[in-house]
Amino acid sequence: MGDVVEALIFDLLEWLAKSERSYEEVMDAWRTSCPKLPVWEDANDRGFISQKGVGSRTVVEITRAGMEFLQQRGITTKEESKRKAPA
Repeated sequence: MGDVVEALIFDLLEWLAKSERSYEEVMDAWRTSCPKLPVWEDANDRGFISQKGVGSRTVVEITRAGMEFLQQRGITTKEESKRKAPA
């Protein structure tokens, strides 16, 4: 089951790297009641995601550690693509 959770964490981070997501949106898409698929919990515990208040809502973001996790697997994040784009 570890490989499945790892793949799902990867999918979560890739999804978060694409655009800003509200906490509600993330919970609708990623919360699970299955104790064998703790994707949200594991991503939090590993420091891959963070939450911050923006106005009256909470936003979930991928952290530097989360971006490094994606990059180790060959995924270029949106921010990295912007830095590499020719001026």
